[in-house]
Amino acid sequence: MTFTGVSKLLLITCVVFAILVRANSAISGPPLPNPVLYMIGIEVYQTGGKQFIRYEYDVSNKSDYPADMFAASPNLPPCGKNTKASRTWVDFYTESGKRLYGFCALGKPADLNGIWFSLEIDVVPPSYVYIELTDRQTNTKYKSNLAETTP
Repeated sequence: MTFTGVSKLLLITCVVFAILVRANSAISGPPLPNPVLYMIGIEVYQTGGKQFIRYEYDVSNKSDYPADMFAASPNLPPCGKNTKASRTWVDFYTESGKRLYGFCALGKPADLNGIWFSLEIDVVPPSYVYIELTDRQTNTKYKSNLAETTP
């Protein structure tokens, strides 16, 4: 079997492409896991003459996320007046998908310990909530498990 000039060029192109794809996947590493959310407690507090319950959570696998995901990112759109909002934002949702609260300035993965949402004391909480980490640089969302709202 002999190769023509075009065949050789096609073979070389395929080999180079395969090497580049393999090298790129090795650099980017394995995909990140979804967050594992769990409740750590509740806190009753008062502000503005009203009583609230703060539902406090942690992410058990927070150390699986790289620090640069939470770095200040002034090159991305601001969070209100905060022009140094973090690259990754964290939002709480009810099990039916209604947004409850969010964080746009966590500085490191360890800050996922102590995230929360609050409701007025007489409001019945949803049975379950989940969070989404939104990496605004890569347009990637990481959705957690459903976590209970009762301690």
